[in-house]
Amino acid sequence: MTGLAGLRRYARPDAAARARAIARGAGGDAGAARERCEMCDEALGDRHGHVVDLERRSLACTCRACYLLFTGEGAGGGRYRSVPDRVCHDPDRPLTASDWDALGIPVGTAFFFHHSGLDQIVASYPSPAGATECELDLSAWGRLAADRPLCSALRPDVEALFVTRTDGGIETYLIPIDECYALVGRIRLSWSGLDGGQEVRDALASFAADLRGRARLLGTEE
Repeated sequence: MTGLAGLRRYARPDAAARARAIARGAGGDAGAARERCEMCDEALGDRHGHVVDLERRSLACTCRACYLLFTGEGAGGGRYRSVPDRVCHDPDRPLTASDWDALGIPVGTAFFFHHSGLDQIVASYPSPAGATECELDLSAWGRLAADRPLCSALRPDVEALFVTRTDGGIETYLIPIDECYALVGRIRLSWSGLDGGQEVRDALASFAADLRGRARLLGTEE
């Protein structure tokens, strides 16, 4: 299994999620069948946290209590890690067009995370097939990270560096890994034609605008 294969399930409904969706629709009451914590089965609210299972390379929806259990280093025997909610940027050290070209990424939007099992950075981008892994020049990444605190600040397995080209240039944010896969799922469902279509362009623009509004300077977020 590659670093992204297990996490791709977050970008598509699994059997349990589909069953919950069917139950909500069939019951006629949106509140009658609520999504539940995948660890303790507690009912979840509209907002909830996620925990990465490092052994299975998957994301679990969790209640607040279960989420807090795995925020500390080594909690759960090191198998589980809660996904932080910080969004950071470092406008003093932006990525340039030459930086992007050196990484060899064939698209205008991608995300990068540190896979602790492989002990390396994995790169992926949204596509009509879901999260598509791409070859990454690790030496180029090393040179980039050496001069970019945002890259070296990534928490393994639970945070990603999201990079996208916009009309204003190349934007770079440190974001929770679950948000990357939420975007992947949205794009996969919205894709049309060869380039994704207007709905995909709107989704990417909306996602970048949201990050722009939420991002705090690296080092000031806590």
